[in-house]
Amino acid sequence: MGLEGKVEEEFDINSPAHRFYKRLSYEQHHLPDASPDKVQGAEIHEGDWVTPGSVKLWNYTIDDDDGGCGRTHPEQYKAYKIVYQVFPKGESGTLKISLIYEKFNETDGKPHNYLRFLVDLVKDLD
Repeated sequence: MGLEGKVEEEFDINSPAHRFYKRLSYEQHHLPDASPDKVQGAEIHEGDWVTPGSVKLWNYTIDDDDGGCGRTHPEQYKAYKIVYQVFPKGESGTLKISLIYEKFNETDGKPHNYLRFLVDLVKDLD
């Protein structure tokens, strides 16, 4: 078993796909308003909200319980990348979230609680 992995989830959203994509891509600064129990604040340190390479500081809270799969913490991951894919589906859409990660140690668990956090966060944004 390698130190790299991926966890993902796909689910329906209520918003039209093009509107939700715009909100997720260009209006991230609304996350603290949409989900204050999860995101307490966000700041730009370099760049802006949409330019790749911009530096943002997020203050957020993630539940430590990941459904019995073991606790995971940011220090366990060497790198991670979040990929959002939004697909049209009738008048609404489908969202697929992939969390691609690299662990420091073989014994560290998969970041299921981080994936659950992301799913809950985008459902609040929807």
